Amino acid sequence: MLFHPRFVTLCLLVVLPSLGHAEDEPLPLKLDRTFKRLSATEERPVAFISAQRVEAKQGGQLEANGNVELRQDNQVISADYLRYDQDSKNVVAEGNVTIDQSGSFVRGPTLKLNLDTNLGVMTQPEYQFSENHSRGSATTVNIEGKKNYTFEHATYTTCPIGNDDWLMKMSRLEIDRNTQVGVAYNTLVEFKGVPLLYTPWMDFPLGSGNRSGFLGPTPGSTNSGGAEITIPYYWSISPNMDATFSPRFISKRGTQLNNEFRYLEPQYGGELHLDMLSGDRVSGTDRSLFSLKHSQNLGNGFGASLNMTRVSDDAYFRDLSDSVSVTSQTNLLREGVATYTSESVNASARVQRYQTLQDPLAPVVEPYRSQPQLSLNAHHPLADGTLALSSEYVDFRHPSQVNGQRLVIYPSFSYPLLNEPGYFLTPKLGTHYTSYALDSNNSADLPNSTRTLPIFSLDGGMVFERNNLILGNSYMQTLEPRAYYVRIPYRDQNNIPIFDTAQAPFSFSQMFTENRFLGSDRVGDADMLTLALTSRAIDDADGTERLRVGLAQQFSFQAPQVTLPGATADSNSRSDILLMIGGKMTRAWSLDSLVQYNPNQVQTEAYSVAARYNPEAGKLLNLGYRYTRNTLRQMDISSQWPISGRWHGVGRFNYSLQDNRILEALGGLEYNGGCWTLRMVAQSFTTATQDRTTGIFVQLELNNLVSIGIDPLTALRNSVSGYTKLNDLPVEQPVQGLK
Repeated sequence: MLFHPRFVTLCLLVVLPSLGHAEDEPLPLKLDRTFKRLSATEERPVAFISAQRVEAKQGGQLEANGNVELRQDNQVISADYLRYDQDSKNVVAEGNVTIDQSGSFVRGPTLKLNLDTNLGVMTQPEYQFSENHSRGSATTVNIEGKKNYTFEHATYTTCPIGNDDWLMKMSRLEIDRNTQVGVAYNTLVEFKGVPLLYTPWMDFPLGSGNRSGFLGPTPGSTNSGGAEITIPYYWSISPNMDATFSPRFISKRGTQLNNEFRYLEPQYGGELHLDMLSGDRVSGTDRSLFSLKHSQNLGNGFGASLNMTRVSDDAYFRDLSDSVSVTSQTNLLREGVATYTSESVNASARVQRYQTLQDPLAPVVEPYRSQPQLSLNAHHPLADGTLALSSEYVDFRHPSQVNGQRLVIYPSFSYPLLNEPGYFLTPKLGTHYTSYALDSNNSADLPNSTRTLPIFSLDGGMVFERNNLILGNSYMQTLEPRAYYVRIPYRDQNNIPIFDTAQAPFSFSQMFTENRFLGSDRVGDADMLTLALTSRAIDDADGTERLRVGLAQQFSFQAPQVTLPGATADSNSRSDILLMIGGKMTRAWSLDSLVQYNPNQVQTEAYSVAARYNPEAGKLLNLGYRYTRNTLRQMDISSQWPISGRWHGVGRFNYSLQDNRILEALGGLEYNGGCWTLRMVAQSFTTATQDRTTGIFVQLELNNLVSIGIDPLTALRNSVSGYTKLNDLPVEQPVQGLK
């Protein structure tokens, strides 16, 4: 801040051996530095001048020579020579002049500045700002406040000193460090001396904040659409609201208008997507996508959400998307939900339906609509136990299959007989009641029905621990036996339709659940005991689970009879054996594997193994293999690895040995230039039974400024688990300051 004009005084803080007057020859000071203090007011802080030599002149002027520093608030002006006028507050500095503001510098040979107004000019400046390590130079800079600058004929880059790989050249650059915005006029962006982009006007954020303006153009190419380019415009409406308008010019199809709107408030938030392609030249139709996601906190435990997605046709994603996860979508959800949550009660009301996208060569059945689905779940402590209630009412609708209403009420009570850190034993008793009222499309003439089933379960286990020293490292080893028994009597359920029920995948978690089916249309009969044994090796140093081994099997005292339509009941008294081995074996290696072995047929039914080698960020190798008898054989390899210098390779190969075809192939190169990154990626993946999509991504990202080209990061993160963005990796290239 500045001095009030009515209170300008000089205070000597260090007594000088001699203080010359205007008519006297001043004495040079070489060993001791001289300090002058300019008095402060309530509005302006104290300013200090220090130098090897200070001389007071007539007319209220001070001249300082030799390592001069003028300090005021968080601003330091240093120079070889400085002249200060006490009346006008004008400063003239010459020789290695630097204005330092908390690590941000503007440096040049001469400076004229008024301390009262903070208006001034510097010739041939060089600058560096701490917000994003940007720097540059100009012919002159007009200083319009402590954090406002206008540079004439300027350059700008975020590359470190000595590296001008990319450079912006402009006729004028306005920097406002209060709003963290830079505005450039008549701008040419050069990369390695080659002009890439020209714009008569652009603005950009200095820090991590968002700023309205055009984003980097995104060219690309796909086999279904040909060459294309997207030119997005980002609109920062407010700190918690923005929109992006992205016209996409597709050579074979036409112009697609992609629009996104996002908002986030303390009590609600969401996003809206509306994409339109009018008159697709390939299909001859209008194509569109509408998507809305909204969630809201209504207060006092109440909430609501809306999730709606609709596309114009079944092939929309296959033709117009470049993402594997998007093209594989089959059922697009549309639902509205109202919820209530408290410590002991959870309730919801839901209306749900889907748009089913059909592959002509592999048609699927459309799911039932829920109109509505009401659920109420509650729990309450009672006599050291827990009284729980799970209930649901659903009205199922379908255009061609039987329609009906289902009511489920399941009260239960669990009481821990033992509940200590080393062991537990908890019985649970409940009654599962279901009622069906069927109506339209009942071609099989299924009757209305009810089903009441008592359910009893007993869950118990122990945890043994001991400390071991293995290869010089200290570990805690555990041995955790567990037994789970469930008893559910048989009820004939063949006259009950299937609305939302499927066979639960056979897994460790499923073996410790009451019902072997997902959904309430089937409750499996059971007189079954699950035995499991787990052992872990936990590193004492950091608590990492280095090794986990688990073994589990179910034993049926009575063969289960309840099945889904078309399925055959399993008459074996013992289930398949599950064996899992996993953990973070070393700092770099991790493993996750599962084997399902059938002792009745003496054969392996399924197994999967996934290993990861990740010694440091940017060095990654994933190896995977999955096998299911007569159904699935897939190998999966993905990696991100340094090749040479700053070059990294990235790739994925997912191959079905069962079908003898490539499911996904991705390969690419990345270069980390420190202040820029180049990505070149090619990807091919299956979109339908006999359709494939191939995309080529080329992107040049100029750090903290703009990305030019089609972005492959989504594809890389989805395809290469554990992928690290190269910009986040350190580069052995120190950033130097100007001072």
